[in-house]
Amino acid sequence: MRLIIRWLVTAIALMVVVLVVPGITVEGNAWIAVGVMAIVLGLVNAFLRPLLHFMACGLILLTLGLALPFINALTLWLASWICVNWLDIQFVVDGFWPAFWGGIIVSVVSFFLSMFASDEKE
Repeated sequence: MRLIIRWLVTAIALMVVVLVVPGITVEGNAWIAVGVMAIVLGLVNAFLRPLLHFMACGLILLTLGLALPFINALTLWLASWICVNWLDIQFVVDGFWPAFWGGIIVSVVSFFLSMFASDEKE
């Protein structure tokens, strides 16, 4: 159940990003594209993001965490690239700055939605 809630939170956050950030667009059925993108972003965050954090740990410490939004932008762009080129889902992130702002907005919206959707047992 927790996995489904996380997927829904990520999907809602991605839909907010599509509506707010110019340069991030969806073609075709938006809900399917956002749902698939949420799955791909979750997989990229699960497998590649820890590796990116490890490789950039010196930079993260040196900048006191200011490098983390750039890692978020990279993971969002990579997930979009996988959707467009491998899965033929048109969730397009058009450049670095849309990915940067999209990564920040996904993080903030996911944080607030996760606060409301938290499990009482934890």
